[in-house]
Parts: sequence; structure tokens; C-alpha cells
Amino acid sequence: MINGNSHKKLYMYSNDNKLADSKYKIKTVVLRPILDNNEAEQIVENRKTSLFRSMLQKPKKSEVHVHSINLSYEAFLILSGRYNANFYRKSIHQIDVDPTVKEIIVGDDVFPVKSGKGVLGKFNAKIKKGTRRKNQIDLELEEHVYLDDVQEIAFDHHGKEIKIPYKTSSKLIESYPRRTLEKTKNNVKKPEITYDAAVARLTSKLKKSVSIGRRNLEEKITIDEIIELYVPIYEARLIGPKKNVRLIRVDAIRKKVL
Repeated sequence: MINGNSHKKLYMYSNDNKLADSKYKIKTVVLRPILDNNEAEQIVENRKTSLFRSMLQKPKKSEVHVHSINLSYEAFLILSGRYNANFYRKSIHQIDVDPTVKEIIVGDDVFPVKSGKGVLGKFNAKIKKGTRRKNQIDLELEEHVYLDDVQEIAFDHHGKEIKIPYKTSSKLIESYPRRTLEKTKNNVKKPEITYDAAVARLTSKLKKSVSIGRRNLEEKITIDEIIELYVPIYEARLIGPKKNVRLIRVDAIRKKVL
């Protein structure tokens, strides 16, 4: 997991799916840009006319003016959690028996050999006996299940679920993240998705492993960590023909136009 300012806290869910503690402790991580301002300007200069392409034509470079280029920090959210569940569920287990077996008895319950209906069923039975294949019996049972599932989920700035494209290392992480964000506070984009909504999405993902028809469900969801990851992005404001305005965004970590 990403290192940074560590504030780790556990959040428990009970059967009513309400947080035992509604206050979140967030780990703030800020990535250090690999791309400097001059390199960003060069990328913008090389790509600026493509944003004003009309049909098969695009303006000359001299017709597009770079009004401004600023470094901003855009937030991603990364959550990890664990789901523990203890419950009973109905299930059918298929077992093989010898061809001569017509039924099996478990306690007071009788389970007949599985076979089809009509001519087709009899034909299949004859094939099984002729090839000395074992017959099958469906056992309708109840399972006692213990689940321990760990999941991670990530969201981009707009709250869309994504796979984080950044491989972080200590060299990329700012030592004083809050100080960096304070210096650029006018260009910091906080997550648009709320922590509650993000936790709810992770909870839904964790609970997918629980089947329908469960009985005596006891469950606990633990939110292990919430990371607010700030990624440096260069944003350039361009003015083209007829004073049309376009924005171009350059990822300062991957050195690519977004």
C-alpha cells in the first residue's frame, strides 16, 4: 500500500450497515511531479493545434496562443476493507454413486438417483449402465459458511471507479504533503465523491460474495484505510481562432496528455 501521512483507523459495520464511527481518518499522499514546467510547455506546444481541428483542417501554431499553464493537484480516493461473515445457506451437492444404487438415505431423508424424464431419461440411464459410469445423486444440504474477504477500490476525481494507473515509490511521494497542498491550494481539486459514498461502494463490492437465501447472517465490515492521493496535473488554457478556448491537461507523472 502507498506510504504517506499515516492515520489508520478501523470502521465497523453491524447488521444494520451503519458506521459505528462516522469520522474518517484520511491518509493524505501527494505525488511529486516528474515533468517540469518547461517539459510541460513543450508538450502543450506540440499538441496545441490538434484541439482546434475542424474537419480535416487545423490552424497554424501561430494562430493558437497559450494563455496560461498551471500545475494543479487532482485527488483520487483509494479504499481498502475486509468483510467477515458467518451464516447458513441452502445448497445442492452432487455426488457419484455406483450404477446399482437407486437411492441413499441420510438420517430420515431419502435421496433418489438423479435421472431424466421419459424416453430420454431411460436412454441416458442405459448409456450410463452400459459404459459402467456412476449414477449421480443431488443432496439438498445446508452449509455453514465463514467468509473472510479483502477488497480494494479506487475512484478518480469525479467519483468513477478505476484502476489506479500510478506505481508509486518513495522517490515520488512528497515528504510534506499538506504543506505542498497548502502552497497550491487554489489549484487543488478535492474528490467529488464523498467518503460515505465511497465506503458504500466498497461495502457493496465486499458483500457480493454473500449468496441469496442466507440464514442467521452475522457480518462485520472493516474499512482498513482511506487514502486521498493527489496527482500533479499541468493544465494549459489555449486561445485559438475566433477566440475559441480549449484546455489541455498533461499528467506530470506519466508525461502524457489526458
